[in-house]
Amino acid sequence: MIYKTKGTCSQAIEFEIENDIVTSVDFQGGCQGNTTGVAALAVGQSVDTLIDKLEGIQCGFRGTSCPDQLAKALKEYKENR
Repeated sequence: MIYKTKGTCSQAIEFEIENDIVTSVDFQGGCQGNTTGVAALAVGQSVDTLIDKLEGIQCGFRGTSCPDQLAKALKEYKENR
């Protein structure tokens, strides 16, 4: 699935899920070190665990962040499956 981010330096997040476990995450744009780290930590985790851990994380005064956008993407995935 590809999720178009809003309010962050990254433009989109592409991810795959199998049996409710995240198997891959790729941020397009954003701070490479941070997004690569978030992606690496997300792989192997359940969708619900990631939503719980990442939702609401802020980047400065943006009102969101790349991790928060991943949580939003996963919530959208859950709603549409």
